[in-house]
Amino acid sequence: MKHQSKYGKFQLHLKNIEALEKENSRFKRIYSEYENMSHELWNIENSKEESIPDDFINAILLQASYLEDEIEDWLMKFDNRNTDIKHS
Repeated sequence: MKHQSKYGKFQLHLKNIEALEKENSRFKRIYSEYENMSHELWNIENSKEESIPDDFINAILLQASYLEDEIEDWLMKFDNRNTDIKHS
């Protein structure tokens, strides 16, 4: 059984994410980095074997937060642009 990571924040925006990834390589790189970081965080937090320093985990959480903010900005701009096109 596959468990959903709590970092799967953008699951409801997958169609827009796919469209943005096709049209913008920078967004694709940022989203890919966010996904990789999210999976790594999930693995770290659910690992019983490794002892990872809190400073390291906090640094990853902070970086993931910055990436989330940037992704949210991209998605908001994308939604606004598509809304404007539909109303024209």
